[in-house]
Amino acid sequence: MDKIGMLTEILQQNPADSFARYGLAMAYVADGKSDEALREFAETIERNPDYVPAYQMSAQQLMKAGRVEEAKARLEAGLAACDRTGNSHAASEMGGMLDEIG
Repeated sequence: MDKIGMLTEILQQNPADSFARYGLAMAYVADGKSDEALREFAETIERNPDYVPAYQMSAQQLMKAGRVEEAKARLEAGLAACDRTGNSHAASEMGGMLDEIG
């Protein structure tokens, strides 16, 4: 079974598994399936608003898709999640990304 199939099966059994859902999003990124990846990142964030990596990686995908305003909003939301979770490393990276896109 491929990675996407395996992670989909895990999520059928436990839809709230943020790690598996994020992994599925990243597998979609690796396969060049940006829309599917963005959908899974959004679902990860909706189910677990403090899952910081989903903000950062989805913002990168949004920027690649030319959706700059959405990327900015995602980064700002991600920075708020960093504040809630005390994740200063990710906050620094996302702040840098936000500075790059203006």
